[in-house]
Amino acid sequence: MLVYILGVVLFALGICVSVALHEAGHMLTAKAFGMKVRRYFVGFGPTIFSFRRGETEYGLKAIPLGGFCDIAGMTALDEVTPDEAPRAMYRYKTWKRTVVLSAGSVTHFILGFIVLYLMAITMGLPNLTSKPVVSEVSECVRGGATAAEVNDPVCQPGDPAPAKVAGLLAGDEVVAVGGQNITSWSQLLVAVQNSSGPTDITVLRDGQRTTLNVDVPQVTRPVQGGGTEQVGAIGVAPASLLPYGPVAALGGTAVFTGDLLAETWQRLLEFPERIPAVVESIFGAERDPNTPVSVVGASRIGGEAVEQGLWEVFLFLLASLNFFIGIFNLLPLLPLDGGHIAVTWYERVRDWLRKLRGKVPGGPVDYSKLNAVTAVIVVIGGAVVLLTVTADIVNPIRLAP
Repeated sequence: MLVYILGVVLFALGICVSVALHEAGHMLTAKAFGMKVRRYFVGFGPTIFSFRRGETEYGLKAIPLGGFCDIAGMTALDEVTPDEAPRAMYRYKTWKRTVVLSAGSVTHFILGFIVLYLMAITMGLPNLTSKPVVSEVSECVRGGATAAEVNDPVCQPGDPAPAKVAGLLAGDEVVAVGGQNITSWSQLLVAVQNSSGPTDITVLRDGQRTTLNVDVPQVTRPVQGGGTEQVGAIGVAPASLLPYGPVAALGGTAVFTGDLLAETWQRLLEFPERIPAVVESIFGAERDPNTPVSVVGASRIGGEAVEQGLWEVFLFLLASLNFFIGIFNLLPLLPLDGGHIAVTWYERVRDWLRKLRGKVPGGPVDYSKLNAVTAVIVVIGGAVVLLTVTADIVNPIRLAP
């Protein structure tokens, strides 16, 4: 239980650090462009301590959930003093304001990349595409009428060991079986099951293609629904994690990050249609593991991952959450940063059109006219948070033991 609590605290701390660095991204880019940053605080609520360095006040609040960066003149509604006016954010060029507003999300992307890179060089990246990489070579291949007989780890005299005898090694990537190209573990499984006797299996080992001759035996395996069948088997297990060296990990992490960002965007598009399942789970329905989770739910999963020693799950979840927050924050909806970016570019396009018609710039957008839309989005967002938190408390998603 103590390990679980430690895992929950560590994951929650990771989220808090991520959000604090999000605000630091805004602050550093704003300062770099010469905008005035009044305050940078970690957390919300009563102030525990603060100090001033230069023109900026830094501090820590009592509730360490996020933080804020107060940039003078972020919107036209923001009151600025006469000395702040020349450096008010709304006076800066569109591209500079866009950089400052997007810096928070970019920080999440960088953090996610760093977490994945550390995973790659220490334990490997998740094999999400089912790449046909061998993680383990069995001492023998067992046949049997039940799963228990097949998975019995004790080898009997005469049990064949085709992969071991042929020289397959952990880390080999199978690229061909019997001349048939292989790109996924499912293809490898089908090709081996349909093979019998001496079969050429080509693997990629240390960047070099090597062809091994494997004597594939036909063994008895149970069939779903009852009965048995004879299939080929060689005694290898798939890799759930793909290891990388320090240099190769840069490219591998970059590709994996791109795939994960695309997957995150797809999940975000599916977000609304999964909300009904969250509501149903609150009232007793089985919780779909693909339904959205709150920070509470993610922290609970992180705690279970640490409790079970699954640090790769802990780190992968932390990286995924950073990517989700980064993408979500760029949606063109107020009060998200993406909403402010949308308004900024609306001003730019509007003034360009006005210039074509010989008119002067229209000035900053009056945010008060957008208050109703913003309020609706805040209410909807608050309702979604309340639903997911409730579901994560009464019917949480759990890791399989």
